[in-house]
Amino acid sequence: GEYIFLSRLYHPLFGFLSGWVSFIVGFSAPIAASALGFSEYLARAFPQIQLFGGPDLSKKLVAMAVILLFTVIHLRGIDFGAKIQNYLTVLKVLLIAALISLGFAFGKGDMGHFDSQPFQLNYGSWKTLGLSLMWIMFAYSGWNASVYIGSEIKNPAKTLPRSLFLGTGIVIFLYILLNVLYIYAVPAAEMSGVISIGGLAMGKLFNIHMETVFSLLIAFALFSSLSAYIILGPRVYFAMARDGYFFKSIARIHPKFYVPATAILLQGAISIIMVWSGTFDQILTYMGFSLGIFPILTVAGVFIIRRRGSDFKLPGYPVAQIFYIAIGLVILILSFLERPVESSVALLTVAVGVPVFLLFRRTGHDRHLS
Repeated sequence: GEYIFLSRLYHPLFGFLSGWVSFIVGFSAPIAASALGFSEYLARAFPQIQLFGGPDLSKKLVAMAVILLFTVIHLRGIDFGAKIQNYLTVLKVLLIAALISLGFAFGKGDMGHFDSQPFQLNYGSWKTLGLSLMWIMFAYSGWNASVYIGSEIKNPAKTLPRSLFLGTGIVIFLYILLNVLYIYAVPAAEMSGVISIGGLAMGKLFNIHMETVFSLLIAFALFSSLSAYIILGPRVYFAMARDGYFFKSIARIHPKFYVPATAILLQGAISIIMVWSGTFDQILTYMGFSLGIFPILTVAGVFIIRRRGSDFKLPGYPVAQIFYIAIGLVILILSFLERPVESSVALLTVAVGVPVFLLFRRTGHDRHLS
């Protein structure tokens, strides 16, 4: 992924920083967010269920248990984990398709909800728009994920581009329809502060029984995202450790299941820490800002490749790259202005990676990127 691209296009420092942010934020934070989302939907389906200490503590305990469960699943090997992942992904796509079809065909919504809050072009609303777009990017945050397991799939030159285009295209189609359905179902004012919006929408469109059923289904569908991140993240840390830029123990492969077991366990531990350290929207903001930096650098690397004389055909060049870079920078700037604390913590996370890189470079050695 970006770790290899940035290391070879710019400098190993940039590759390390992308891997460092992936380690701290890029995969652990989405795992935490998905687990918290699961607990929110489960609580909407069964509001009477509480473990102890109140609803907030119960949700965090449930989220922690889910992370532990899927960490154990993916310790058993890529074949077993991939089968689970494929089943979960099919379940999620079918669920979303059913929700959209039933909602528009039989639900009692109102397209007038689109007119409830007109957008005002002022400084405050532009900042809110930037932050909202950064949160929205979370839905697309796996668009480049296939690249992370490129060394473990067959015929990557053909399979990777196909998976990137097909996967992102399906997500765009489903995501837009799903959000149109949400607005059709729920007035904008009633969405404020609601994480389990899918369950609320089905309750508005139909009844409390449908809200319970779909909240439960969506809760389990969130396993797909959580599971995917647990599969992908450790492969980045493994590559860093293999190159001498991370703890050697992270590069150890389980003798029976042939997975980077230490990396998987460490990622699970960080994800659990994040569950207990922030709210859902704080985690999304911190994660979104951190992850918004390195894809911009990666896309900009296309110009370096061209300058080096590559004749690789790239449809849309250079307009698509310039558009992506410009929009990405605008989103980061507006998000920083709207949420300076979380954004500053994200920048600090990147900055801390510089001395860590120098430490590993002094004690390790670069075997693959020099």
